[in-house]
This record gives sequence, structure tokens and C-alpha cells, in this order.
Amino acid sequence: MQVLYQLDVRGEGDREDILAGMKEAPGTAQEHQEGYELALAAWEARGKADTLATELAPDWPTHRQPPVDRAILRLAFHEMASGYAPVKVAINEAVELAKRFGAEQSAAFANGVLDKMARRIEAGEPILPADVSPAAEGTDSAAPSAATAEPMLVQVPAHPAGAEGVKG
Repeated sequence: MQVLYQLDVRGEGDREDILAGMKEAPGTAQEHQEGYELALAAWEARGKADTLATELAPDWPTHRQPPVDRAILRLAFHEMASGYAPVKVAINEAVELAKRFGAEQSAAFANGVLDKMARRIEAGEPILPADVSPAAEGTDSAAPSAATAEPMLVQVPAHPAGAEGVKG
């Protein structure tokens, strides 16, 4: 999650510095490398994660979420969609990360969004509509573009990242 946060905030140009900074974290060099590779895979899939999160929580689109919340959602989405971790484990870990590092409402928001994502994944439903490509693939945010998404009105919830902003 910390690597995803750093990539989001610092940019992809700092990948080597981000990896070097992991040496100070607890764990072995092999664990650091595995965590880094998992984070890079989640980063590469961020367009799908961001598009789906924005669809499921239109009152709080990804580009308006705190970077910590985005990192948590992206990591958990990748773990669920790729089969890296069982769905319930990915959600539980994400909620715990949100409690520890996020804002007051982050855990409830993450739980609500990830539950909706998990239902789609487990049902074998398409993660994204066939006519919509991920707006953020290779970019810094999932702000919908006119070419890839229907126009939508955005209403900011009273409490940033509040669970009441989750559709469904």
C-alpha cells in the first residue's frame, strides 16, 4: 500500500527511489521485492480499479479521494481480481489498512466499495462495461474523459470518503 501511495503522490519517475526506500521497512529483501512487484501490478491495473470505484461511488470519484484511500482500493481490487488473495481476506486487510492509515470514514468507505467490487468479481460479471476502457490506464487519475465515459453529475458527500457515497 505504501508503494502505491508513493507512486500516486511522487509519480512513476521515482520508482527506483521508492524501491530503495523500502530497505528501511521491516522484512527481508525478498519480501520487499515481492511487495514491490505486487504494488506495481496493482498500479498497472489502477485504471480498471479507479473506473469501477468511481462507478460504484459516484458521489466520491477516485480523483477526489485521498491518496491513501486510492492506494488501499487499488491494492485490494488487484488482489481480488487477480486471485492473489481470497476476496474476504483482501477486503479485511484493506479495512484494517484504512483504519490504521485513513481518515475517520475511510474504513467504512473501503468496505462498501470493495464489497460491491467483490460481488461483481465473484459473479463473473464484467468489471467494466464493454464500451468503456479504463480512463486512467497509464495516467495519474481516473477522471472520466468525454471519449470513454458518460457524463455524470458529481455531488460531494458531507463527509469525505463516507460510506453513504457508495452506490448499491
